[in-house]
Order: sequence, then structure tokens, then C-alpha cells
Amino acid sequence: MTFEETGLSEEILKAIGELGFVTPTPVQERSIPEILNNGQDVISLAQTGTGKTGAFGLPIVQLVDTTTPKTQALILSPTRELCLQISKDISSFAKYKKDLQIVSVYGGTDIRGQLRALKGAAHIVVGTPGRVIDLLERGALKIGEIRWLVLDEADEMLNMGFQEDIETILASTPESRQTLLFSATMPPFIEKVARQYMKEHIEIRIGRTNQGADTVEHHYYMVKAADRYAALKRIVDMVPDIYGIVFCRTRQETKEVADKLIADGYNADALHGDLSQAQRDTVMEHFRIKHLQILVATDVAARGIDVTELTHVINYNLPDDPEVYIHRSGRTGRAGKKGISVTIVHSRELNRIKQIEKVSGKKFERKMVPTAEEICQNKLMHFVNGIEEQAFEEDSAVAPFVEEMVVKLDRFSKEELIKKFIASEFESVNKYYQNAQDLNIYDEKGKKDKKQNGDENMDRLFINIGKIDRIRPGDLMGLINSFTKDMSEKIAVGHIDIMRNFSFVDIDRVYSQEVINRMNGQKIDGYKLVVEIASRRQSEESDEMSENGSFGGRKKKRDRGDRGGRDRGRDRGRREDRGDRGGRRGRDGRDSRDSRDRNDRGPRAEQRSDRKKDKKDKKKKK
Repeated sequence: MTFEETGLSEEILKAIGELGFVTPTPVQERSIPEILNNGQDVISLAQTGTGKTGAFGLPIVQLVDTTTPKTQALILSPTRELCLQISKDISSFAKYKKDLQIVSVYGGTDIRGQLRALKGAAHIVVGTPGRVIDLLERGALKIGEIRWLVLDEADEMLNMGFQEDIETILASTPESRQTLLFSATMPPFIEKVARQYMKEHIEIRIGRTNQGADTVEHHYYMVKAADRYAALKRIVDMVPDIYGIVFCRTRQETKEVADKLIADGYNADALHGDLSQAQRDTVMEHFRIKHLQILVATDVAARGIDVTELTHVINYNLPDDPEVYIHRSGRTGRAGKKGISVTIVHSRELNRIKQIEKVSGKKFERKMVPTAEEICQNKLMHFVNGIEEQAFEEDSAVAPFVEEMVVKLDRFSKEELIKKFIASEFESVNKYYQNAQDLNIYDEKGKKDKKQNGDENMDRLFINIGKIDRIRPGDLMGLINSFTKDMSEKIAVGHIDIMRNFSFVDIDRVYSQEVINRMNGQKIDGYKLVVEIASRRQSEESDEMSENGSFGGRKKKRDRGDRGGRDRGRDRGRREDRGDRGGRRGRDGRDSRDSRDRNDRGPRAEQRSDRKKDKKDKKKKK
């Protein structure tokens, strides 16, 4: 099918022709005619980077009536960056549609300019849920007569905690609207929206739900936790032209990895919740125009990044949720190009790799961390190839110096010149990798034995608090830090597993006993901690629970009716969207938590409180 066959008008065909659009993507091919001709609600499930903005933006641009200033389309997106990207794309689609006005509304910036923009014609409004709610409450945004409501990246908005905001907005729109819901995955909330807020709708599925993109290869490297950065450096060194994102679990880890990359001479920077909006915009602009090769980011900070030419996505740590991995990997291999998703793991994380394979339908390929010799050879050949392809212009600025250099170097043979040239250019690389060790972990059939319960330099500790206590990895790290903050040494913390009633954490063996001594027997909110070296049986139970569906813990929380985690996620998302009080807890919601959350330990704390109350009542009766 061609774009002409979808039913688009001549003015839009002219605009997208200038953009280089030739044939519609599968999601555009199926969505555009439905929106233009049938008027039914649409649920479209397709991976990130498959042309979803064009799928809803092109028909809406064509159908909007510019003779009235009323808002006719509201497009919701999870982040400021995606909001701006959608607005930019739609503006380009509407290049030849006279008088069409598009207004972007989002948090993190002065609301007064957006209020002024909404006073004029605002045919299409693109916004983040939190700011849209603000503008509705102020009476500045009128959506009572809109014809189209678009939920773009609906699953991402759910992950960021915008569920109640979306429901509030849906309830404020007319029943006659056409609802267009676009998502990469199909969580239960989308099914709820379809049942409660959508009329008879059609469902368009491009590929399998939750499936990874076919244009992405999935690789993993297995190393000790302490060797993650060294492995990252070698992986990057093997790809001199890399243009990618490194995903980290926390803001602190993001800063540390970015600082190390910069110190080692890489063109890198960090994107995390501690940055101001101006700093964030600067980093993103440098990355988009490729002044940066590597962006180190948390999941929340990276949401809304729309760059189509990424060669690599590198998971410095695996995310807790397999769907988050699918979203990460979908940022490369876009627009029909090939991409590679790399994950750095240690031996006990193989079960999680298998779970992601099962959910995504994609097979991971085990790769070996490159040796020093492989890296040096690869960098050298890349450099030589660059010289071979380098053109020389006779009228260039260096031309006058060529004759003098030829005379000066004439006494050396061709072979001597090549040797000197290589030695000069690669002395630092050779020096860095001199005596470099093999970082790979091998199984029992290889050169080394892997330790049964994790990395050989780590001890696995058991701690008697878990998901039922509303504990997350960032909270556990904060707890360990609070008991060891007076120590001059920095304690390496490896993988963290949060189970229902208890947790495991890998600690540098040198300091594990000290951590046990300081934490075991201490009371948190009146609850006595038990911290000890994990037994093999406990570890096996942990792995079995991971395989049987405790991965991420989301389902169990919803089944218990515990909305605490989602409420905090919604509040976090709204703070990030509106730009208020984000710094107190951290915008990626992992490094720290509000003290009120720590004091509210969930069902187990309530049970302890009830038992104490019963004891007091018995004493009074006596």
C-alpha cells in the first residue's frame, strides 16, 4: 500500500513526501484508513519506533476543522520530551495545512506561556497528564467538545503512575469522541480503558504483544558484579562508532558510570532526575546532534527520548520488569535499521535472562568480553580504515606543510613510518590494557568454575524484610548506607533480589561481616532485623520464586490490593511532570524515598501494631 491509497489529502502527501516518507509502516497502513473513514475507537499495539505518531497524527491533521478555534484533538504523552517530539512531527505533517495551530503543554516550565497560547486557537493540544490536569483545573484548557483523544505510549504512562490522571481526563471528555490508544504492550489498565471508556473498538496488533523488535539483536556478557564497568569499557571500545544509551538502575550509579566514561576519554554524559530542566535540555540536544556518543540514563529520565539512529542499548543492570527491558531494547533498531541490545549480568541473573526471553519471544546470545588483544587490534583497524578513506584536498589548510613533512620524514622507510605512527596513536590504549585480565565468568566446563551462589568476591546476605514491607532495591541500598556511612571505604553492593517476606543482597566479601555486625539485631520501626550469610537452600528458594513469577513483584501487589506502590509512582510521575518537589525523593524514584514511606511498612507493620495493642489490652484487663 502507498500513502496515496490510505486516503490522505494532497497537501499532506506533499508534506510527508518532502520528509522522505515513501511507504507507510504496517501500523500506519492499518490505522490511517480506520481513523479517516470509520470513526471507530482504535487500540493499536506496536513496538516503539514503528511510526505510531504518523499513524494517528496524519489523519487527525487532515480532519481538523481550522475554521473554528476550538480544541478538537488532545494527545497525551508520558514525558515532556515525547510531547515536544510529537508536536514537532505533527507540525511537519501540517506544513501545507493553513491556520492549523498546535500547542504543547508540559511540566518543568513556566505555565504562563502555555496559558497565553491556549487563549488563542489551539486545534491540537499535545500534553503530559499532570500539566493537562493543572490546565483543566484552571479552566484554561477546554476539552468538552474534542473529537479525538489520543493516548500515546499508554503503557509508559501507566508505569509512571498516571493511571488516575488519565481516568480523570477521560471522564472530562465527551462520549462522542474517537479514542485512539497506542501502546507497545497490553497491561490490564489498557483493557480497563477499553471496557469503561471506549465504544465499540477495533484492535490492531503489529507483531506479538510484548514482543521485542525483529531488528534488534540481544547479547549478554557474564562477569563479576565488581567488573561491570571494566566490561562496559571493553564493549564500548570494540565499537568505536557507537551511538547509544547505557541504562543504570539509580541516579547515583548513572552519575558514577558517566563520570568514569568521561574520565576515560569517552564522549559521554548523564541524564537523571537531579538535573534541572535547562541542563536536561542541553544534554538531550547534544545527544540528538551526536555531540555525545554515549548517554548514561535511568529509565525515568530516558522516557520520551526519540532518536532513531541508536546503534546500541546497553543494560548496565537488568530492570526488574521484563517489559521495561522490551522498552529499552526498542530504542535501537528503529526505522528499519539494525540495532543491538547488550546486557551485562553475573551468573545468578541467568534465570532473569530466560524470563525475558520467554516474555519477549527473543533469544539472547552469550558473548565473551573482548580481550585486550582483540580491542587493540579492532581499534587499530578502525583507525587505519579511517585514514584509508580520508580524502586529501590540494587546497586544504594543511597542504602548504605537506612538502616540508615529506622532506623531514624521507629518511624513514615505509615500514618504519607505519610503526612510529601506530606507536604514537595507540600508546595510551596499549598501556591501559597491558596485563588486562580475562573478565568472563565460565561454567564448570570452561577455564574457571563459577561459584554456586554468585560472584566469587561477593557474599550473599539474607535480610528478613521484603516486598510485603514495601521494600525496593533503592530502599535496601539506603538502609545499608545508613548503617555504614561512617566507614571511610566504599562498600561494593552487587545484585539485589526482593522476595515477598525477605531479600538477598550481594556484598563485597571484605566488608560483609562488618555489614552483618552493624545491621543484625537493629530495629527499624520497631521490627528487629535479621541479617546473615544466605544459605544455599535460601538462595535456591530465591531462584525458584523468580522462575515462578515473582519477577518484579507487580502482580502480587495488585492482587493484594496494595496500591501504595502505584500511588507513590503516580505522585512521582506528577511531580516530575509538573516540576514541583521532584528533588526531595529523586525523579527516578529509586535512590531515596520520602520518610513517610519508610514509616509506613505495609501489612506486616500493621500486624505488629495490632499485636502490641492486644498485649496492652490484656495487661489492662489483668
